[in-house]
Amino acid sequence: MGLREAIDQYHAAVDAFSRGDPEPVKAICSHRDDATLANPFGPAASGWTNVSAALDYASSRFRDGEVTSVERVAEYIGSELAAIFAIERWSAKVGGRTEPAKFELRVTSIFRSEDGVWRLVHRHADPIATPHADGPLRSGIT
Repeated sequence: MGLREAIDQYHAAVDAFSRGDPEPVKAICSHRDDATLANPFGPAASGWTNVSAALDYASSRFRDGEVTSVERVAEYIGSELAAIFAIERWSAKVGGRTEPAKFELRVTSIFRSEDGVWRLVHRHADPIATPHADGPLRSGIT
């Protein structure tokens, strides 16, 4: 699978994640010991076992969601590594909320070619997508 196909599959997987299904994202991830994940629901995870558990926990916080758009801000493509910085716009029920919240995540994703297949080796997502004079804007993520 080429890089562009992997990125398209990744965005579809993140959309499924917004509905509480971690499996499509897990399928795209590197399962190696140097895989990493940083998200708003806890400390950074390192190694496939910890990344997998963190993905399970984070996805369990979302229901009835969708990723409404992905705005690629920058990308850096090499023969073995690719880094993408994007703004993801989501709408989802988060935690115990009964109404969907709309929020933006700034996301850095790093893909690596592993045995001829592009895999997500690192994802860092946080809700700080707009300036806020008093510090981080949490945008409804709990």
